[in-house]
Amino acid sequence: MKKTLLGTTALVSAGLVAGPALASDPLTVTVGGTVTAGFYAIDHDDFGAVGFNDTAVKLVARNIDINAEGTLDNGMVAGVTATLSLGDDWNYHFNNDATFRELFAYLEGGFGRFEIGGTDGAAFKMHYTSPWFVPGNGVDSPNILNVNTVNSSIATLTALASTPFFRNSTFSLMAADANKVTYFTPRFAGFQLGLSYTPDVTYNGPNPNGLGVAASGAVVNDVVEVALNYAGSFGSVDLGADGFYVTGDAPTATNGDPEELGFGLNLGFGGFTLGGSWYQSEDLAVTSVVLPSASGLEEEVWTAGLSYSTGPWTVGVAYLTDELSTPGYSAEIETWQTGGGYNLGSGVDVGLDLQMSDVDYGAAGSYDSMSGGLVLSVSF
Repeated sequence: MKKTLLGTTALVSAGLVAGPALASDPLTVTVGGTVTAGFYAIDHDDFGAVGFNDTAVKLVARNIDINAEGTLDNGMVAGVTATLSLGDDWNYHFNNDATFRELFAYLEGGFGRFEIGGTDGAAFKMHYTSPWFVPGNGVDSPNILNVNTVNSSIATLTALASTPFFRNSTFSLMAADANKVTYFTPRFAGFQLGLSYTPDVTYNGPNPNGLGVAASGAVVNDVVEVALNYAGSFGSVDLGADGFYVTGDAPTATNGDPEELGFGLNLGFGGFTLGGSWYQSEDLAVTSVVLPSASGLEEEVWTAGLSYSTGPWTVGVAYLTDELSTPGYSAEIETWQTGGGYNLGSGVDVGLDLQMSDVDYGAAGSYDSMSGGLVLSVSF
């Protein structure tokens, strides 16, 4: 999952009202992204009659970004971002074709920044959390996690579709990359406000045309995100903090209206980064099967971590726990990660990734997983 934090970017100063159309230079097109690959040795407990592989090669290509951007004659910045990925954010069971995970247009100026299209909302983009120190991987929204997070005692896909999955994330995912409108204010005295509105969580990315309308009452709709963050420095200490609230309308009266609430904090000093975050949701299921609203489901996630960087080296340790519960069902996963990376130059990093996870399904059983891997991550 990408780790873009829009709240720390500077907004270009420009007028609010555009003048007559003038001849501008063509937008500049760039292509970039990150591919992360790792070879892992895994020691995973059996779960019932199910055993797991003891080695794995993990290959992640989540962000192949095509960006067109330019400064108009009136000083405003305009652009389009298209992000290709393999599969989607949560379907890690099958290798799908490369698709547009995000596609949106934006305008930026002295008035702030306006985005429209399929992309993450303000609550996601302005969030701070525990640091990533292994190239291309971390405990909060991991790209690579070497533990089974599906209750293997579930025998059928029908039953699986109604079983909560661990999200392993403190980021807002209610509207994920669904088509939305977002506004970010300019930053004042270190503070910035972000607002997002998503009419329908199932519509994502481009369509051949804009014909038709969505039926009401089918999925979560009218999702509103409110996020506020702060970025500043106090002497030699850099501080970043955020809070967000997200709510939507449930598809039927039998579902509770889903809500998300989260906070994050980062402190940077002398090469160290100390960070953590907390998240809670109600009546919301985030799984590889679309379950945008689940009445009675509550989930709480928190994470903390410490990293240290000097020259080309980065090392660290981080922890995340995710607990979910419904009437008559509860489960918890705890994950520790340690390791680090070395920058070889030009966006090429190698590293060591050590993971240890414990999964507890209560009466259904529990198991542990330990793994270690060599990782290569290439950004371009």
